[in-house]
Amino acid sequence: MVYESQHPLVKHKLTLLRNASTKPKKFRELVREITLLLTYEATADLGVHQVNVETPMGTAVGDELADKIGLIPVLRAGLGMVNGIWEMMPGAEVWHIGLYRDERTLQPVSYYNKLPTAPTVQVCLVLDPMLATGGSAAATIDILKNWGANRIKFVGLLAAPEGIAALQKAHPDVPIHIAKIDERLNDVGFIVPGLGDAGDRQFGTG
Repeated sequence: MVYESQHPLVKHKLTLLRNASTKPKKFRELVREITLLLTYEATADLGVHQVNVETPMGTAVGDELADKIGLIPVLRAGLGMVNGIWEMMPGAEVWHIGLYRDERTLQPVSYYNKLPTAPTVQVCLVLDPMLATGGSAAATIDILKNWGANRIKFVGLLAAPEGIAALQKAHPDVPIHIAKIDERLNDVGFIVPGLGDAGDRQFGTG
């Protein structure tokens, strides 16, 4: 399933994010804020169990998260998405997977993997601002499934139809939560109209 956010705040902040005049500091803030909003939507089905809590006026029955969450930012652009989620879920674990896209073949190449030997969480959120060709997302999810992860979701800012199709073909069981589906990819694999290189714009290296 593909979930394109219809939230007015997401739409507003994404417009600011796209603007070529937005400086890296503001760009990072917007990435964090949009990620927080998308994750609110993406985690609506997390499991809970009932607990009793003592209030100043008595005992209330409340809910506590039953699922442990793992965040898997795809390096390097995915790093900027972590802090927004940590604000909501400070106990979430973070595991890093490093992939880069070969500029000639547009295929992902793995160079870093910091997963533990066995899964320590029930739900994995793969974080990557741009779902362009879909290669990096699919490769990351391959790694997570081989690791033993059972519930995986993809959270991103922008997607191209080509990237969505590729990810759904490779992993039809993985929900895709995205701020906006754009028009297409250009001939070098960038999303159009997009926002440029999300990593360069976050870290001021473009």
